[in-house]
Amino acid sequence: MAYWVLRVLLTPLLRFFYRVRVEGLEHVPRHGPAILASNHLSFCDSIFLPLVLPRRVTFVAKAEYFEDPKTAWFFRAVGQIPIKREGGSASERALGSACEVLIRSGLFGIYPEGTRSPDGRLHKGHTGVARLALQTGAPVLAVAMIGTREAQPIGQALPRMFMPVTVRISPPMHFDRHPGRGDDPLVLRQITDEIMFELRELSGQDYVNSYAVRKGAVGASDRGRIATLPQADAVPAGDMAAATG
Repeated sequence: MAYWVLRVLLTPLLRFFYRVRVEGLEHVPRHGPAILASNHLSFCDSIFLPLVLPRRVTFVAKAEYFEDPKTAWFFRAVGQIPIKREGGSASERALGSACEVLIRSGLFGIYPEGTRSPDGRLHKGHTGVARLALQTGAPVLAVAMIGTREAQPIGQALPRMFMPVTVRISPPMHFDRHPGRGDDPLVLRQITDEIMFELRELSGQDYVNSYAVRKGAVGASDRGRIATLPQADAVPAGDMAAATG
């Protein structure tokens, strides 16, 4: 109930204060489960995306948001799932909760990079999104958030008003060609890289074949960190073919 109340209150404000453009909204299924795999540039990504979708979407959010009184009320009100980014059993429980959302035919949003990009580039994805897709059979839609970094840079409490923001959504990606291979680290990495490449094409970001680490943060653990790409600093626009060959 709180989710829809907040949506009714915030959507007119969003449309008034920002020039929001949505591309590919027709790709979001009207019914049934789907995973929305998004790049992550700003805190406000988790606000813009739910408000432009016709269906409710549930995200995992870092546990710190639930421990901070300034943000805990919001994340609890909209039914988000807390996750401790250091991995272990807490992460497994969060992924189990995500599976429950999808089994109930819901939309689940996830940031494969695991944290906000520290430099505006697209970083290597963690394999939780692939594990979810294989365990549930849900399609994955890549979602590129464009302009949110400029609207609210990391470390800036108040967003800048009247900034252009684009939400670009891909057609559904299906991975049923890998039946029963949800524990194969090579398959998990292949699927994750495929999703990240789609995000790269949608967002226009330079791709970095290393995990994003916030300044002063400890990198999260990730099963199956077996890369199928050659090690490189960054892959600029138009050079994706060189990264796969």
